[in-house]
Amino acid sequence: MIKRLLAFALLAANPGQAQLQPASVVRTEGGPVGGAPFDGGYVFRGIPFAAPPTGPLRWKPPQPPTPWRSVRASQPQPASCLQNDYGWNRGDVVIGSEDCLTLDVRTPALVGHRPVLVWIHGGSNLAGGPNDIVLSDVGEKVVIVGVRYRLGLFGFLAHRGAAAEAGGHAGNYGLMDQAAALGWVRRNIARFGGDPDQVTIAGESAGAQDVSLMLAAPSTRGLFRRAIVESGTPGFGLPPRPLAEALRLGDQLDAAMGSGGSIDKLRAMSATALLAADRTLHDDALESDDYRFLRVTIDGAYLPDDPAALLARAGQPDVLIGSNRVELNLPGDRPHRDAFVAKATGPRETAARAYYRLDEPDPPVDPRLGERDQIIATDLTFRCPTVHLATLLARRGQRVWHYEFDAAPGGGRTTHAREISYAFGADQYAPGQSLKPYWLNFIMTGDPNGPGLATWPRFDPGAQQHLLFDSGGAHVEGPLRPEACALNARL
Repeated sequence: MIKRLLAFALLAANPGQAQLQPASVVRTEGGPVGGAPFDGGYVFRGIPFAAPPTGPLRWKPPQPPTPWRSVRASQPQPASCLQNDYGWNRGDVVIGSEDCLTLDVRTPALVGHRPVLVWIHGGSNLAGGPNDIVLSDVGEKVVIVGVRYRLGLFGFLAHRGAAAEAGGHAGNYGLMDQAAALGWVRRNIARFGGDPDQVTIAGESAGAQDVSLMLAAPSTRGLFRRAIVESGTPGFGLPPRPLAEALRLGDQLDAAMGSGGSIDKLRAMSATALLAADRTLHDDALESDDYRFLRVTIDGAYLPDDPAALLARAGQPDVLIGSNRVELNLPGDRPHRDAFVAKATGPRETAARAYYRLDEPDPPVDPRLGERDQIIATDLTFRCPTVHLATLLARRGQRVWHYEFDAAPGGGRTTHAREISYAFGADQYAPGQSLKPYWLNFIMTGDPNGPGLATWPRFDPGAQQHLLFDSGGAHVEGPLRPEACALNARL
């Protein structure tokens, strides 16, 4: 399971929220919302951007919310979208609800035209939530929006009944939720002091995958100007899933629930029973079903083509992209290593086996890259797909900045999601040095460079330079593991 690390403290309920000052009420297109005072500005949590996706709206694109007239107060902790319990996400599980299509806004002031950061959370598209990203002190300078979107089978399952209703298209409802939230930002964020023409979308892990798919999706063009892609790509090195294959997952759900192929019967079933069935869905193309909704479905609507083909003719947003030195272990762990390498490298399998010396005893653990299985998983799932995506975008003339992050307290290995607290929290990768200035400069200007910072060259498809952040500071490096990245060209 791909895990996330973000753990900002929960915002305590403010006893003064019930007596909102007039200046903290904002009239959105749906109705008035009240903000809670926070650090000199305001937070607005739990604003509906779409109708509850329940009952007849299960497995349908997001619909506009019913307008309201009275002020909706900021919630101390809005519901996360419904999800199974994987241990790391228990805090989201206990506040989970199918009625979850809301977003949070933090603004330094309700006047002005500040750049906007829209955060898409990670969690394998199975779990997680934006939690307290809006409380990051990045919000002292920009407007922050945290988005909730449907997860697991509620957000990503393709079913034949749903396809019959939608002209042959099905799946990717969670991605459509994100696009609907971006549309809401475009139409409403100026009322919160944000500039709708200066929107940066950002995400980590599955959130980064979803952000990179927004770069590709025709329906999101013009809704953002910049993108931050942290440890995720359109496919994580996996081939996309044709709709015909995706519909077979829906067939599995029918068999598990005894619904006889009826989407109406599934819509009437309990969410708890459906969540249990979600754990049983299997994709033969994968070595771990934890990745079942990270393998991207070409649904014919939100994604009308292979993401690589869509990216080749998409818009031109600026992109900051990278990965961490040690992301995770092999999907399915050691028993699935040979099959994973074969599927990931295809015709280059023999070369890959030789490169990683798979027929030899395990080598000593690399102090920075980790164990051999971690190296393989990070190369083929994160590091190299990131290089390939940066190359594709830069060849189109897009402005791209590529990084690798390798810093952890006490000199330990840098793991998945570790960069988040350095970019949005107070952690320093070297004395007096944080990712935050680079990220803020990019959000505010479209270029991460600025006074007092190490120069970060734009990514060039030929030189393939990247900026390495480690305990010694920030250093310009050349191509990132080119021998490994020659083994597979998937995004």
